[in-house]
Order: sequence, then C-alpha cells, then structure tokens
Amino acid sequence: MTLEIFFWTAFWTFVPISELRGGLWFALANSMHPLLAYGYCVLLNILVAPLVLLFLHTVHKLLYKWQSYAKLFEKLIERSRKKVKAKVDKYGYIGLTLFVAIPLPITGAYTGALGAWVLGMDKKKSFLAISIGVCIAGIIVYTAVQLGITLFFKEVS
Repeated sequence: MTLEIFFWTAFWTFVPISELRGGLWFALANSMHPLLAYGYCVLLNILVAPLVLLFLHTVHKLLYKWQSYAKLFEKLIERSRKKVKAKVDKYGYIGLTLFVAIPLPITGAYTGALGAWVLGMDKKKSFLAISIGVCIAGIIVYTAVQLGITLFFKEVS
C-alpha cells in the first residue's frame, strides 16, 4: 500500500460531492484492505462534520457583525427554521442520521452538517447523528462496491 493511495483516498473522501462514496470506492479499487479502507474513509468523513460546523459558526459570527448579513440571515434562515420546526421536532437527530446514511450525491456529512447548522440543532448531538449516519453509509457503500466487484470482475470459468 503506497502513500499515494492513502492520499488519493483521503482526497476523494474530503471532496464534498464524492465524500465516502468516492473515497471508499477508490481505496477498494486500489486493493486497500477492506477493513482499513472502511475505517480510514469513515474516520475521515466523520471529521468533516466538526470542521464544517466550526467553519460555519466562525464565519457566521464574523459576518453577523454586518447589518446587511444579519438582516438577510434573520429573514432567510430564521424563517426557514420556523417552517421546518415541526419536522425537525418530529424526526430530529434520527432524521439527520438517516439523511447522512443514504449514500447519494447530495446527502452526506457536508450537507448534514450544513443542515444541522441552518436548523439550529445542537452541535454535539448533530455530530453524533452525522457520525452514525456516516458509519451506516460506509456499510452500504462497502457492500455495493464489493457486490459490484463480485458481479463485474469475477473470473469467467
């Protein structure tokens, strides 16, 4: 296993659209041990959530000092929070976990963290929900990749 494979696996895992789906596929396609590939990609993808939450919180605090941003934030974000409050109260962190767990292009740790921040959800609980969702998505992606390898690359007898 070369450092280059670890680098590109990390790269594809950190790219917002690709995330775990791209990183885990790349690692397995390049013969990384399946448990190492799963653990490495899941850990890297889990790290996305606190980084995004910290970034959004920090940038928001800096921008909120500007009156035009504060007004826009109050108008758009607060109104959005009120509109979806009932659904967030109903599905909450389980809904966040399931959203992140579905391995589709616009679901994942980045979008989950952004959604949790926009909806004003607790950071620690959101991080846990996103982490569980990433672990589930990892199992789904791993299974799909292994199934694909078995179906498309098995030797013809």
